[in-house]
Amino acid sequence: MNDASALSVPATRFDQRNEIFKRSFWDESLAEAGRRFYREAVYQDRAGYRKIDYALRNASWDLEWSFGHGNARSGDLLYAWEGIPEKARHFVEAGAPVELPPAEMSEAVKRAARLFGAGAVGVTKVHPNWVYSHEFDVLEREHRPLELPEGCDHAVVLAIEMDYQALRSAPSGVGGAATGLGYSRMAAVARLVAMFIRGLGYRAIPCGNDTALSVPLALSAGLGEWSRMGLMVTPEFGPRVRLCKVFTDLPLTADGYRPFGVVDFCRTCKKCAAGCPSRAIPEGGMTTEGPNISSHSGIEKWYVDGERCFQYWGQNRMDCAVCIRVCPFNKPAGRIHGLARGLIKRTALANRPLVWIDDALGYGRRSSSAGFWGGSSLTGKSPPRVEVDRC
Repeated sequence: MNDASALSVPATRFDQRNEIFKRSFWDESLAEAGRRFYREAVYQDRAGYRKIDYALRNASWDLEWSFGHGNARSGDLLYAWEGIPEKARHFVEAGAPVELPPAEMSEAVKRAARLFGAGAVGVTKVHPNWVYSHEFDVLEREHRPLELPEGCDHAVVLAIEMDYQALRSAPSGVGGAATGLGYSRMAAVARLVAMFIRGLGYRAIPCGNDTALSVPLALSAGLGEWSRMGLMVTPEFGPRVRLCKVFTDLPLTADGYRPFGVVDFCRTCKKCAAGCPSRAIPEGGMTTEGPNISSHSGIEKWYVDGERCFQYWGQNRMDCAVCIRVCPFNKPAGRIHGLARGLIKRTALANRPLVWIDDALGYGRRSSSAGFWGGSSLTGKSPPRVEVDRC
């Protein structure tokens, strides 16, 4: 995938019904994996899979599950497409909409987003084919056409950082808590940015994983570069982010795609493919066709096999994130790490030595989640199996 093809747009829109997690609710071939992952907990007497680890993971998701629903359907609760709280309504209704030059307005929105908790933020024009053709509402089991309101042709794209130390133990309940907290924070940050824009007198539609494809929007907004594992890699946090967005009719200045050597590095590295427990990440070259209907085919890139990935999640009864853990870009900020990223941006000649150094220093190795709890044995044996509802 070169710079020109990185933002190529598929000829068709993707139907959210075919997204791998949605398929587990209607596709019989994935029903068993979905039942194991979403509804069944098997506690074990090992760090990362005890009841205390599941409790941490589930607590981290609570704001998303209870007040967001960004993984379940569009336009609900904190992600509602319209509305202003009664206490703020008279401020919004008084006076004309705020008008600033688009560049100044973009900077104002970015400053607000960072204050509200975004680790990175960018703006892009929205191509219609990045919006789902249909949504699949897992709460109502409904499949319906999806369109953005006319005029909402800009997206403010937000990257929410996930905890580095917690993800070092992935796959585990502690690692899963880093992911869940990312989704809960997504709901809060996207909502606050939307309310700021509504307060200026414009429409704003906050979204989590719903409504549109987050990665192409984030690439176009200048937040990062595509990778072998299918995730966007950011300059600040590597792939250790969750993405949300706010569609709006507010006049804004769009950012542009800003590659920094990730794709060339991925050609050499392949640590995510080697570390993937399900072998869902390809080790070979790019293609234009994905392995199954959960792939949005038509663009030359690396396609992850979502079916293999999700089957492993069901088998393990835990979300994975090994690909994020082992990625050499998954490092906290620091002078040496910044120097390495600078080399990657300037020349591909350093890529192979940097992968070797990354391996030699032990980056990407799984750490025990017991360290999160201070290494103590905090729980005894738990009942072997319980039914839970995480939908």
